[in-house]
Amino acid sequence: MSDYIHIVDGVSASLPLGKVVCVGRNYAEHARELNNPVPSEPVLFIKPSTALTSLDGPVAIPTAWGACHFETEMTLLIGQRLANCTEQQAAEAIVGIGIALDLTLRDLQSELKQKSLPWEKAKSFDGACPTSTFIKVPVLELQNQRIQLRQNGELKQDGNSSDMLTPVLPLLAYISQFFTLQPGDIVLTGTPAGVGPLALGDELQLSLSNKIDLSTTIIERH
Repeated sequence: MSDYIHIVDGVSASLPLGKVVCVGRNYAEHARELNNPVPSEPVLFIKPSTALTSLDGPVAIPTAWGACHFETEMTLLIGQRLANCTEQQAAEAIVGIGIALDLTLRDLQSELKQKSLPWEKAKSFDGACPTSTFIKVPVLELQNQRIQLRQNGELKQDGNSSDMLTPVLPLLAYISQFFTLQPGDIVLTGTPAGVGPLALGDELQLSLSNKIDLSTTIIERH
């Protein structure tokens, strides 16, 4: 989206807008809450760069296709090309971490699943990935990040990256076996339990440990 650029530690990053690689069911409790099996290996899907929009302003959601759910996730900004990489190479390629919403048109997704059809329309629409700026953190801190979302003041999601089924570095190495990660790509690492529907006018507060804390309002996308 036109309002989004990569920013790291308050400075515009000289990286292009790339694809967003997402990981489904990377938290066991989230898989269970949607009555999905807990996977034995990462479930991957992609959002295009047009899904990116900034979390600095209101988040616009479509209303024509039923319920739109929030899924709060820790994000990784990639700064080096990764293809069939090692975990060490993956660690060196992480520019920063952030927080994002993997917006999901849940009714549409369910309908497509029932028809055994791909569900990109429910996950990859324009504006489907509102994203924060990024901050640099030591690699050792990647698996100790608290992920929270409050909806109208009520805590809905409260998880920790330590609960990931596939941790960050093995995850990037796995992804790179299938999709080459390019500078400017973003990886969404999965959502903790507690996802739910959004309503117009909702006030959301998202936080990543004591590092990122931001608020946004839900508006209608025209």
